[in-house]
This record gives sequence, C-alpha cells and structure tokens, in this order.
Amino acid sequence: MSAPVEFLLSLTRTLATMSLYGESHPRRQGAVEQSFERLMALLGENPRPQFSFLVDEVVYGKRAIRELQDWEWSRRLAEAGLQRLEIESGVTLEEYAGFLEQAGDLLTGAASRSTSVRQELRTHIRYGAVGLQGDVQGAEHKPLETATLAYALDEEADAVRWIHQEMGEAGSLPLLEAEAVVRSLSVAMHGSNRVVIPLLRLKEFDQYTTTHSINVGVLAMALAETLGFGARDVHAFGTAGLLHDIGKVRVPRDILIKPGKLSVEERAVLDRHPVDGARIILESDEKLGVASAVAYEHHIMIDGGGYPVMRYPRECHFASRLVHVCDVFDALCTDRPYRAAWEIDRALAYIRERAGSEFDPAIARGFEAMMRRFELQVSAAPPGDTPAALATS
Repeated sequence: MSAPVEFLLSLTRTLATMSLYGESHPRRQGAVEQSFERLMALLGENPRPQFSFLVDEVVYGKRAIRELQDWEWSRRLAEAGLQRLEIESGVTLEEYAGFLEQAGDLLTGAASRSTSVRQELRTHIRYGAVGLQGDVQGAEHKPLETATLAYALDEEADAVRWIHQEMGEAGSLPLLEAEAVVRSLSVAMHGSNRVVIPLLRLKEFDQYTTTHSINVGVLAMALAETLGFGARDVHAFGTAGLLHDIGKVRVPRDILIKPGKLSVEERAVLDRHPVDGARIILESDEKLGVASAVAYEHHIMIDGGGYPVMRYPRECHFASRLVHVCDVFDALCTDRPYRAAWEIDRALAYIRERAGSEFDPAIARGFEAMMRRFELQVSAAPPGDTPAALATS
C-alpha cells in the first residue's frame, strides 16, 4: 500500500475514532499519534503532499489514487468543505491534532473549538473548499493558496499543448496526462455551495486549439452535471470534450491559423480531422469509445448536415450532441482571425434558433438554461492572463 493511501486511511480512521471517544481517552490519543506517524512517512517521500477530494475519487497532486476510487470518505470530506488538503514538512503533532479537531467539526457541522490552533495551522496545514479567485466560502481559516489552480489554468493549458505536441511528434496519445487535465478542471470547477466554470480567453490565434479544447471540456462537464448525469459520465464527457479536436494535430498549422477563407483543398484537409481524431483515440485505448464517437460526430447536425457524411444516416451519440453545442458556443464566443468574438446573448440566440435542425433541442434548452443561471464575471486582468469565470450565485 502506498504512503498516500496509508496516510488517508489512517486520517479517516482517526476521525472516526475521535467521534466516538472524548479528548482525553487513550484510544483517541493513540489514533492521532499513529496517524501522525503515517503522515511523517508520507512527508519523508513528499515534503508538500496535496490532496483533492472529489465526488468519487481522490487526486494526489495531479494523479488519481485508483485504490480509493468510489471511496465513501472522499464524498464526505468534499461535502463538508474539505475539498483540498496540503501539508508541509515541519508540521507538529499539536498542529496535526488541531487540524483533526477542525476537520471533525466540519464533518459534524460544529463550530471550530480553537481559534489559537486555527492560527497555528496557517503555518504547515492548509485546507478548504475550492472557490472562485481564491475565496473559501463560509470558512474562517486561511484558504488554500493552491485551491484556485491559479485560475489562469496555465498548467492545464501547458499539459494540453504538450499532449498535442506529443501526438504530432510521437504519434501516441498520452492518456494519463489527458485524464489528469480533466480531473484538474473538475477540481477547478467545484467550489463551496457553487460551481465555477473557468473559461480560458485567447491570447494568440495559434493557441486556439488548446484554449478551445479546455473550454469545451469544462462546458461539457458543467452541462452534463446540469442535466443530471453521474460523476463517471461527467468525467467521460469532459474527456470527450477535451479530445474532440485531437485530429487537428494532423492538420498543417498554416491551415489552422489562416486568417482568410480556406481553399477547397485546404477545407478538405481540415474536414478530415473528425475521422483522424476518432482513429487516434481508438488506437490509443479502445475503452474510450465515447471520446472516439464524439471526435467523429461533433460536427454532424441532428438533421444530417455537417461532416463527415455518414453512409447510413443514424442518430449521433448523446455525448456528441452535447459536445456539439459546447463546441459551437465556445467557437462563437472566441476571437478568430476572420471575425471578432460574439457576445454570449448572441451565441445563445444562435443555438436557440438552430435547435431542432443543427442542435438537439433538449440539450440546447439545457445549455441555455445553465448559462442563464450563471453570472459572467470577467477579471480586470488583460485578456489571456486569467480566464473569464462563470459562477453560480
């Protein structure tokens, strides 16, 4: 068993023990000390471990801990507002015991017992809910400095650029990195008592594919949650959204960033990217059937228009129809070499008007309803330095 898993299991065992015994009971003290030993072993491997607790999984740094998938405590901690946890070397047993008391209070809904301990925890232990621009909703302790993921999503954008580069040069799709990006975006989305949709804004036109892929992945996850899908489906839709344009790695760069109208030959090259994308994904992992279907179908309209043209007309996968709405919306709301970005209202009106011909009507209605519930908040920073963030009030 790995040190992160041993520590987390000891942490939750201790929280359970503390709920049963009083402060001075020897079993309670023994459990705290044993858990602290596990923490020391973990810090011996990693001087600054970071954990994210999502609905059905635990992320250690940027990697999901597969042994703890569907772990009950992950949901409990997240719902209590303890969605992120970071511990630094130098933490003392007293600090750790104080943190456990506060974590127990969060789980039971009790008020914090010790202001002085909370002050000490600022040194080596940080925890809290992931909020917008660093806010921790309803919490008095110091917010986790890394909880916002910088909200420029710089690491995620770098990872997606590397994935595209690796795909173009090595011809292999780095699936672990793609999964890590989706999980990281999920962490960025979920705050305390609200959901945040961090959308990247374009800095340069040749970064469009990276920015667009991240935005479509985020929008697809948010829409899937809005429509009532479970965590596994939401993750699958997010992965499909992130990879929907992966076939563009085989399109020459001068075609992708050309400011004017494409020639017939150039258009034919670009129009091959759905087929190429589906092949790339299937060759990488046959289990990614949803993502490959979305890569192939995301430009097909429900009335049969679009591309590629199917030899035998059939209904596209639901995920393809969902990603298609997110894809068009983000494309319309992004500056392109040949036109300025549309306002949100105009883009939503376009989707509404074409529901029933290009877009699935139910998905289009759900998307507009979701966006209408969100309030647009644009950072005062220059475009591209931080994303626009859509957040529920």
